[in-house]
Amino acid sequence: MATAKNVRTGRHYELDDIDRGLLRMLTENSRRTNNSLAEELGIAPSTCLARMNALRETGVIRKFTLDLDPEVLGHALEALIFVRIRPGARHLMSSFAEEIRSKAGVMQLFFLGGTDDFVIHVAVKDSNDVRQFVLDNLSANPAVASTQTSLVFEHTRGEVPWL
Repeated sequence: MATAKNVRTGRHYELDDIDRGLLRMLTENSRRTNNSLAEELGIAPSTCLARMNALRETGVIRKFTLDLDPEVLGHALEALIFVRIRPGARHLMSSFAEEIRSKAGVMQLFFLGGTDDFVIHVAVKDSNDVRQFVLDNLSANPAVASTQTSLVFEHTRGEVPWL
């Protein structure tokens, strides 16, 4: 049985078959109505709503969001930019992360343990935009020691393995 840690109490929340089913369905389409979820799960709508509220209150469900297609919006090129911060600039890592998160084209930012300090996932129009992003935001930044850019040929999301 899967568990989730409650953000308020620090305790783990036990996921049962109904919770896992509800989460699987919401992962596929988070706009489904409560009644359709309840019907497919074979439970009362009030029970379904109570389960949904419990999953939100415990922090299992953090938010409902959109999954936009960057290519349709004119950002056909995705890249992962690996960043190393200079050893003498480690105290700037939080401000660096906050600054980069707000830049146009940044889809995700990962703070890492290991050789690299960050991975920045960008979606831009073309390779010139990637180059300009690196030059303007990373190469010019005195905290940055080095970068390495990899182009994304295909981005496929996997299933949530514990559901």
